Amino acid sequence: MEKPTINYESLVRITKAISTIREPEEIVLITVEGVTHALNVKGCTLFLFSPKSEELKLAGSYGLSTEYLDKGPVSALRSIAAALQDGQPVAIFDVSDDPRIQYPEAALKEGIASILSVPIITGENLFGCMRVYTTEPWEFTLNDVNFVQAVAQIVGMAMDLCRVNKGLKDSIDILKTMRDPKTMVYKRRTPYEGVPKSFSREEVAETST
Repeated sequence: MEKPTINYESLVRITKAISTIREPEEIVLITVEGVTHALNVKGCTLFLFSPKSEELKLAGSYGLSTEYLDKGPVSALRSIAAALQDGQPVAIFDVSDDPRIQYPEAALKEGIASILSVPIITGENLFGCMRVYTTEPWEFTLNDVNFVQAVAQIVGMAMDLCRVNKGLKDSIDILKTMRDPKTMVYKRRTPYEGVPKSFSREEVAETST
């Protein structure tokens, strides 16, 4: 798998797109698609944390099958829990041999090799998490982690602002205002829509030299 060089170009592109949107479902979709293309990985998901059930509720995804997304409830206590409990990123190199994975069989069937899970924290509150999935074993670099953390922080602030503007009590209430995250289709142009991946990688690499 070819790893693109991640720098401010990718981050600015996604941030600019998010800044023009006011609806939470569109913020989520443009984020997960932008991260997937920026890192050239299999897919990306964004979950919101439900303190009542202690589960992660899917807000949006890109690149993953409906079958995988329907694998079962995602427990905040069993599914890469350290990313939520400690508030730190967690990288899983091999999903087939790591006890922190809640559904290893489903991940293998989906063709997932590695996962990066990054918490989304607004203020002192756990808002949710963003996860990145690769098809080949991936040693996530500090650059990779910092990029995903930055995007997660930005989308968390944008989603929290939506929550405040809509007068919602907590983050999970946002899901009640959204369509089914497994069937949502983004109608606007995304930061990477229509741009071949090879061109995107070259463009990013050029700006870093």
